[in-house]
Amino acid sequence: MAQPYRHYIDGEWVSGAGSETFESENPATGESLGEFRQGTPADVDRAVDAADEAFEEWRELSRIQRAEYLWDVYHELRERTDELGRVVTKECGKEISEGKADVVEAAHMVEWAAGDARHPKGDIVPSEIPAKDAYMRRKPRGVTGCITPWNFPVAIPYWHMAIALVEGNTVVFKPAEQTPWCAQIIAEMFDDAGIPDGVFNMVQGFGDAGNAIVENDDVETVVFTGSAEVGHLIQDKLGGVAGKRAACEMGGKNAIVVTEAADLDVAVHSAVMSSFKTTGQRCVSSERLIVHADVYDEFKERFVEVAEEVAVGDPLQEDTFIGPLIEAEHHEKVAEYNELAREEGVNVLVDRTELDADEIPDGHEDGHWIGPFVYEADPDADLRCTHEEVFGPHVALLEYDGDIERAVEIQNDTEYGLAGAVISEDYRQINYYRDRAEIGLAYGNLPCIGAEVQLPFGGVKKSGNGYPSAREAIEAVTDRTAWTLNNSTEIEMAQGLSADIKTKED
Repeated sequence: MAQPYRHYIDGEWVSGAGSETFESENPATGESLGEFRQGTPADVDRAVDAADEAFEEWRELSRIQRAEYLWDVYHELRERTDELGRVVTKECGKEISEGKADVVEAAHMVEWAAGDARHPKGDIVPSEIPAKDAYMRRKPRGVTGCITPWNFPVAIPYWHMAIALVEGNTVVFKPAEQTPWCAQIIAEMFDDAGIPDGVFNMVQGFGDAGNAIVENDDVETVVFTGSAEVGHLIQDKLGGVAGKRAACEMGGKNAIVVTEAADLDVAVHSAVMSSFKTTGQRCVSSERLIVHADVYDEFKERFVEVAEEVAVGDPLQEDTFIGPLIEAEHHEKVAEYNELAREEGVNVLVDRTELDADEIPDGHEDGHWIGPFVYEADPDADLRCTHEEVFGPHVALLEYDGDIERAVEIQNDTEYGLAGAVISEDYRQINYYRDRAEIGLAYGNLPCIGAEVQLPFGGVKKSGNGYPSAREAIEAVTDRTAWTLNNSTEIEMAQGLSADIKTKED
């Protein structure tokens, strides 16, 4: 019998303090993909100690020297895209083109972070005094704890870690328990790159391991992507601790606004992509479609037709559009929300909660299968199903009448503020949406998925706390120091402040 995969701590593969293990399962088939050591708080503390010990030497390297290790990782990601894409698909269930895209996005993030090492970081600004230089420098904060979700099991870890490492921080990585195989490969890549001992560490496991990262006094920054419930717990724990920082990107109840000036081909395609890619299991997936009355009937007819026919099946097959949900517990949650919508009195248009037997691929009967659930609802009704994140292919059609102001009012009627899109050929409508929609990620005439790494990724309101990941992760993992250097032998102060020292005799 194969030995369980181990943690990676201080440059070594270790079994850890505990004896318990857990399995990774293919959500499409139920088959075991491997056995992994379950990390304990003691393992996390060991990893943090290693990262803390490695920090001083790592920060002494130049940004370019640190980036060299990332370039090795980048080339491996590029060379193994197809292979690793299949691993992603097997472990988290999204169809194969998305599995490969996950690896490509990871490569993009590493490329951006490593390439950014040769770009200036800081601002040189004019001083009020001619003899002074004024500028800003960034400093690494120290040990960074990275807690990542299962739905982008290769891309998001690199969103967190690539910039943190280039900027001189060390890392303790706790991946999602649903996708430990992908995390194992990430650790192998850093090991292959020869990254110095203790700079990168990985502890597999569950919430107790993640909590140990948050509570460890030597972890300066926690970068988290996942549910709002967990993210806000992290914020609450660290918010009152001097010097600590939490960068949390959480969920959304995202919407696409389709105005009367929309190109309906663009609108339908964008809505389908946003609602059903990754089986609706993206933090940026659209669960609300806000459609103007003038185009509502045609849009509804076309969207419903696709929802009824879109292919659910083996995610390793190229002709599949929707794969399984990640696990049985999540299938139960999504099915319960579908039933809740019925109880709240919506008009159900498509219900593929329970798929026909011939829609489930042979040999995949143990997978967590579900299809689209689409319904009409009153946009002014106080319904749980239209306000709470479901994280599945659960989509509400909300008809509105009036102008773009009304559409944006409905868009903003949620505690969340992550992503959204507006579909319109009227630039004034797009500009109004741009300025008024309460979201961190906005799109015009596009799906509300498909972020690019050179942009910030994060939300407002319940969806985040102002420290986004991807490009702007630098704000989470560095501190800025404002420097003023005097080049004169005389002291001259700003604002006309006198530099003369008065004595008692004066």
